[in-house]
Amino acid sequence: MAGHGLKYTNIMNIATPIQAKSRIGYTACPHDCPSTCALEVDLTDDGKIGRVRGANDHSYTSGVICAKVARYAERLYHPDRLMKPLRRAGPKGERRWQELSWDEALDEIAEAFVKAEAKDGSEAIWPYFYAGTMGWVQRDSIERLRHAKRYSGFFSSICTNPAWTGFTMATGVLRGPDPREMSRTDCVVIWGTNAVATQVNVMTHAIKSRKERGAKIVVVDIYDNPTMKQADMALIVKPGTDAALACAVMHVAFRDGYADRAYMAKYADDPNGLEEHLKSKTPAWAADITGLSVDEIEAFAKLVGTTKKTYFRLGYGFTRQRNGAIAMHAAASIATVLGSWQYEGGGAFHSNSDIFRMDASELTGRAMKDQDIRMIDQSQIGRALTGDAVALRHRGPVTAMLIQNTNPVNIAPEQRLVKRGFARSDLFVAVHEQFMTDTADMADIVIPATMFVEHDDIYRAGGQNHILLGPKLVEPPPTVRSNLFVIEELAKRLGVADRPGFGFSAREMVDRVLSKSGLPDYDYFLEHKWFDRQPDFDDAHFINGFGHPDGKFRFRPDWSNQPAPNRPPASVGLLGPHVELPEFPDQVDVIEVADPEHPFRLATSPSRNFLNSSFSETKTSRQKEGRPEVMINPADAEALDIAHGELVCIGNIRGDIRIHARVTTEVKPGVLIAEGLWPNKAHVDGEGINVLTGADPVAPYGGAAVHDNKVWLRKDVA
Repeated sequence: MAGHGLKYTNIMNIATPIQAKSRIGYTACPHDCPSTCALEVDLTDDGKIGRVRGANDHSYTSGVICAKVARYAERLYHPDRLMKPLRRAGPKGERRWQELSWDEALDEIAEAFVKAEAKDGSEAIWPYFYAGTMGWVQRDSIERLRHAKRYSGFFSSICTNPAWTGFTMATGVLRGPDPREMSRTDCVVIWGTNAVATQVNVMTHAIKSRKERGAKIVVVDIYDNPTMKQADMALIVKPGTDAALACAVMHVAFRDGYADRAYMAKYADDPNGLEEHLKSKTPAWAADITGLSVDEIEAFAKLVGTTKKTYFRLGYGFTRQRNGAIAMHAAASIATVLGSWQYEGGGAFHSNSDIFRMDASELTGRAMKDQDIRMIDQSQIGRALTGDAVALRHRGPVTAMLIQNTNPVNIAPEQRLVKRGFARSDLFVAVHEQFMTDTADMADIVIPATMFVEHDDIYRAGGQNHILLGPKLVEPPPTVRSNLFVIEELAKRLGVADRPGFGFSAREMVDRVLSKSGLPDYDYFLEHKWFDRQPDFDDAHFINGFGHPDGKFRFRPDWSNQPAPNRPPASVGLLGPHVELPEFPDQVDVIEVADPEHPFRLATSPSRNFLNSSFSETKTSRQKEGRPEVMINPADAEALDIAHGELVCIGNIRGDIRIHARVTTEVKPGVLIAEGLWPNKAHVDGEGINVLTGADPVAPYGGAAVHDNKVWLRKDVA
């Protein structure tokens, strides 16, 4: 397959010209965060970036971004950044490499795919990607190659599914009150998201309301994290018990007259049935389950019940339990019982993903999709690569992969299975990356990828309301290539470059997406930087009715049939213990409940200076985070004779790891928190925290319950 005459000046790498006179470039943060901050980037005379800051004139970003993105130059110019294509020169995982040309690398990837298809059929190849960039062109173009070649499908379950499913079961659509209304409310309930660490703009608007209106900030989470420390009312619940708290709050609302019966009569499906169901869901009942006191639950219920303008900002974290969809549905139901949706600064918000109405059909090659091709769950990559028949949909093995924008050997559940699968001698893996990640370590071919200021793309924000342009601001290193370039060049080698959607530059594809979506063109965005897609008040607050056909909010969801943004296809069907899902909001212990053999509950919460596995390579982020540690309550540490800083062992049926103890009152007894994600190789024995997480799906439509793990803990005596 040699002789393609690959040149870096190929049209696929032509992007927006850089204006020599520019001193500030405008773009959007590409990382997997709901904020999608609008950025201003200082550009130096020698063609490099300097300081990165939030755009002051963007109404949601409001000039504030997280510290890790503010120091992005440290990442862009990191000495360990991948710069040249590499071929494995020893056993997998030994980290021995030899350089090769781009032409050779792409030829070898294509040849491996052709051989895999000839031996086991097109489904033997599994293109695997996720959200290392949220740019539509650079992230999703891999789907076009997948569909054109009839490669195995990709069920993207790992992050959003429980949350999106639970919210849309309630509302029928994935949108809500304008997130900027958090700055015009009387109470903000930040539920299940450590916003100080992961969504700093939530705090920007919430604190503005507190300063200007005297608004109260309530935080519901499972440990005393930085967001808790900003709260007027801090509610630390046991992991997986959020639905119990929500039910008790609604019980009090009905009991004490806070429930808006007139609103529910007009907008909800069965308020009388809900009230009857909740009669036994008292604060005392919930206190036993959640670990909160009755007084704490009563105080929370009274605050939101007497504050009409209460904005429930519902995060992802509390849904990463096996009952996560149930918890999201229950929390969203509070706003309907109280009638909060009627008021500016009131209602429940999780994501605005449905407001943007962007048409990616050509970009992803949707017209070429074959519904008979199997869909493999990304969360079950370990099972799929080790031959699990259910994970493989009872079809043949995966023997070749292209991986972009994700690091499954580090971030996927059941890490030992994942690593065992990647170690297979008959599995060919090509990884397109910016750094030598744990996944790249296991590859056969590694090719270097551009970063967001080095290519064109378009972004849309889940946690706010804008579509944002991300134009190329600086030239990439001469030996580094964009995701789109790789997809286009492989399409040529694999004989599908003449299929619809191929052959366009990133800028051209952005324009085509915008045109098909009825949006202004690229040049408009280049001038105006972003486009506000927020619906008007009546639509955002569901004054015109909720998204179900009858316009009613669902207290009684149809867990088996309700559409959802990422419902698995019919060939996959319902997932998890869906028969145990409740008729009305309720606490259902399909979670990994602690038992005598596993007396602790472990959550793998995000850290402040990493974003999933990104930024874990930068010096400042690593220095600020220190080292991999597990947070242990002092009472638990004393009982097990564990001192602060000592090595401990944590384990369950999936495996065990050693990690240093951080003894702190920030966690409650019986709860362990490991903030991350640290690279596997940063851990004592080269095994990361996802050794302990499971890949069994969250009911009813899938997802990874990475915060839902029962474990044992002991002092390391090795």
